[in-house]
Parts: sequence; structure tokens; C-alpha cells
Amino acid sequence: MIKYKTHIKTLFFTLLITSLFVFVNHRNSVRKIKDIQIEFEQGDNLFITSEMVNKLLTQSTNNLKNKAKESINLKDLEQNILTSKMIENVEVYLTVDAVLKTRVLQRKPIARVQANNGSYYLDSKGKKMPLSINHSARVPIVTGVKSANDLKLVFKMCNTVLKEAFMHKQIIGLKISNNEFELKTRMGNQVILFGDLTKTNFKIKKLKAFYQKVIADKTLKNYKKINLKYNDQVVCTKKING
Repeated sequence: MIKYKTHIKTLFFTLLITSLFVFVNHRNSVRKIKDIQIEFEQGDNLFITSEMVNKLLTQSTNNLKNKAKESINLKDLEQNILTSKMIENVEVYLTVDAVLKTRVLQRKPIARVQANNGSYYLDSKGKKMPLSINHSARVPIVTGVKSANDLKLVFKMCNTVLKEAFMHKQIIGLKISNNEFELKTRMGNQVILFGDLTKTNFKIKKLKAFYQKVIADKTLKNYKKINLKYNDQVVCTKKING
């Protein structure tokens, strides 16, 4: 008899807890959205604004704040935001206190390509990215791109050579022609004949040594071209005075 009563109590408490859970869950699901918060990863909202993200959020729903939580399709909202070509990734979720939160990761440009059919950015994934009316990124300007292969080589150049600290600070432009690169410098305004993407570390090492010497000698301004395509030396062309 005692064992039977114990089972009845256990069943009763189980039903009570289940009922409370269902009640709380239902009450939570019918709560209306009380606020919308938009956050940018790394605090970076250069290319797209919070207002623009909010517009994408509400393009298929007039007033999210008056919607019940259970009626919100978070995947649909994420897909709406990802229609923007400025955004790499997004996460939309609901908090327990009925706040709709959106975390946005913007695409990161690493170069700006100037082509006959217009300009665009090349992003950190090697994909084309449109220019923004809100912000202009300070990245190297690229010319000479005529094919998809050229673009792949530009991405490799930017993603390997120009990531090196010295090159990142010094190179402001590059031109590609026949799989070879010419680089434009920030300091001294020289043209660097870099060649193709073989022996890149060796070429950077030679270039650093050259700059250390001419800066120490205060002769950097005397040169207009720096050729790194020869194996054992840096060949330079001097400026013609007057």
C-alpha cells in the first residue's frame, strides 16, 4: 500500500511539473517582441548601418515588435539579411525576455579592383564585393584584371604577400599583367617589379634589405623602379633629374 502511494505521488509531481512546463512555454511563446537589437561583430558597421539591417529584418513583416515570439521564423529573417552583399554572416535569435537580437558580420575587403566595367572590392574570401555608399575602405588599388585567373592571382598576392607587415604598410596599389605584378609604394612612390608569385618570401627579404640600405643612405628618392625578378640582386632604375 505504501509503495502504491509512493507511485501516486511520483506520478502527481511528474504531471504537475509537466503542466507547469507546458504553461510557461506557452506563455513565453505568445509574448510579443518588446525590442529589436542589432550588434556588429568587432564593433564594425562601416559598410552597412543598423537602419539598413533593420529594414532587411522587416521587409516581409511590417512590425516585428507587435509579433508573438512563436510567429517569428528566425531562419527567414536571417535569409532576408543575407540578401545584402555587404554581409558575410548573420545570427538572429530571441532572448527569454522577448528581445530579438541580430548579430552581423560584415565582409572584409582586402583590395579594390578597377576594371573597365566598373569598380568592386575583393573580400577576404576571394569573392567580389560591391562598393559601399557609406564607407570607402583603405585597401590597395588593383588594375589590369582581365580574367578570373587574374583575380585568383590578385587574391593570392593580397592574401599572402600583402599580409606581411612591411608589405601591408608600404604597398598601396598593384597591377597584374601576364601573371606578373607591379607594385606601387606608399613611401618614395616607386614601382616595384615583383614578377610572378614564385619565391615570394625571398623577394620580400631582398626588398626589405634594399629599403634598409637606401633609407640609411637617404637615397630612396633617387629611384623610380625596383626590380625583384632577378635571383641574386635588386636591380634599380634611377630617376632622371630635371
